[in-house]
This record gives sequence, C-alpha cells and structure tokens, in this order.
Amino acid sequence: MSLITTILGRLVKAAITLLAIAVLNFFLIHAAPGDPAAVLAGEAGAADPLFIAQLRERFGLDQPLYVQLWSYVKNVLTLDLGYSFRQGMPVYDLIAQRLPATLLLTLSSFVISLSLGIAFGVAAAARVGKASDSVLTTIALLFYATPLYWAALMAVLVFSVQLGWLPGFGYETVGSGYSGLARAWDILQHLILPALTLGLFFMAVYMRMTRASMLEVSQMDFVKTARAKGLSGPVIRRRHILRNALLPVVTLAGLQAGQLIGGAVLTETVFAWPGIGRLMFESLEARDYNTILGVFLVSAAMVIVFNILTDIVYRIVDPRIGAKS
Repeated sequence: MSLITTILGRLVKAAITLLAIAVLNFFLIHAAPGDPAAVLAGEAGAADPLFIAQLRERFGLDQPLYVQLWSYVKNVLTLDLGYSFRQGMPVYDLIAQRLPATLLLTLSSFVISLSLGIAFGVAAAARVGKASDSVLTTIALLFYATPLYWAALMAVLVFSVQLGWLPGFGYETVGSGYSGLARAWDILQHLILPALTLGLFFMAVYMRMTRASMLEVSQMDFVKTARAKGLSGPVIRRRHILRNALLPVVTLAGLQAGQLIGGAVLTETVFAWPGIGRLMFESLEARDYNTILGVFLVSAAMVIVFNILTDIVYRIVDPRIGAKS
C-alpha cells in the first residue's frame, strides 16, 4: 500500500472521528450544570427571568436539544463554529487568533521533550549500571513526578521574579513596538519558560522508553552479529540499535500528543500564554458553549494530525511497515 493511499485512508477516518467527537462533546457540554444565558445576564447586572429568556432565544438555547445539535453539526461541516457571546466575535476567528500561540508552545515543547528524551535515553543505555545512568534516571523521574502547575509556578518565581533572567508572563512585551528579528527574539524569550516546563515533564517518559528499548534491542541477534564483525560501539548504537529502538518511542510520541495539548491548558494559564488552552479555561468559567465546543474540536483535530504524522514517520523509520500493509 502506497504512502498516499495510507494518508487518504487516515484522512477519511479522521473526518468520521472528528464528527463523532463533535457530537459527543455537544452532549457532554450541554449535560454540564450552568446556564450561559444566566451567567451573561448576571455579568450585565440584569438577571431577571425576562432578560434571561431573551438571551436564550437570541443564542438559540431555547430550542430543543436535537434542533441545536442538528444546527451545530451543519455549521461544523461548513467550518462555522458559531458565535462567542462572551468575546463578541465568531469562534472561528477567535480560535484563529489564539491557535498560533498554542502551536508554537506545543511544537516547541514536543521538540524539547523528544530530543532531550532520546539523547538522555541513549546516554543512559550506553552507561547502564553506572553512576551516570542512575543520575539521568533520577533527574527524569524527578521532572515527571513534579506536578506541572507547581513546576510552572516555581519556574516563574525563580527565573523571572528572583533572578530576572526571563519574562514570566505573556506572549510578548506589551507596548514594546518590536518588529522583525527584535519581535521574534522577544517572543522567544517569553517562550522559553513555558516550553521548558511542559517539555521537561514529557521528556522523562521518552527517556525511559528510549533507554528500555535500546537495552532490549542491544540483546538481539543482528546486534551480536554486528559486534562479531568488529564494528565499534558508537557505530552499532547509531546504525543498528537506535534505529530499531525508536519505533516504540515514535508510537508513544504520537499517543502522548493529546496529553501535551492537555498540559498546555495548565501551562498557558500559569504563564498567561494567549493560546487556545487558556481560552478554553476562560470559556469554561463563562459557560461559553460555542467557544468550548470549538476549542475541543480543534484540539481533537490537532491530536488526529499528530497521529497521522506519527504513522508517516513510523513508515519512514521502518519501511517494512509499508511493505506489509
């Protein structure tokens, strides 16, 4: 089966999965307690029954649930995610404004966690049983055992408040007027703390998986044959062990994409990072149904894209998978 055929098949499955997720999220959100019209009326200081009824009629909340569902599904199929009554703008435009910040954070964290995890895993496997192996393993477990929100708060307290090395909040310096490379450098400085906080948490998982996988592959017959031919240790690890040991790591990376996006909610909230994770948190407080559903749908789409990319990388790392399928 060719790579293009495989991608097309994955896209068809992805569309069906997204539609099912949209319907499920719709029922879950509407089953939650709270009335968005009452919340909005309360903020306006006019929470009388008549005003609430007018708001419910305006936003279609007075319609039967199946009518709301049918209207929502039709809109989703045309990429119309509804209107945010809290933000006063279409949900599609609102998410489009916030999505680049989330993509920047999650992709940076993914690269940090995967690259450091593989590097430390290879180093630990090469020195198994030695003090350096124990040190690397302990550091990885320490990062993984530390609650993400606590690590984020400590990072702000130490590196921003106490040392003043890096900015602790926001996407860029407000009112700086930077442009070009100066603006890029400013954004990079704001990105370091949230990306490292989120990336180091997941780095521990990839390190443990890489270490265990390399130790397992190193005992296989083809590796023993390479040693018998007189190949050096670094060459064997790079050409024979690491390539095969990466297969479960790639699989795990794809599966953990959803957790990475979930972790971004906490990270964006602590660091005031203006992404869709923080938007979801704000929308949950305001009972902004349309925005919540839109963020959930976009997050699910990001996870599915991560998994499709994982399948492609898997076939590149191990071409036998494409030959078998």
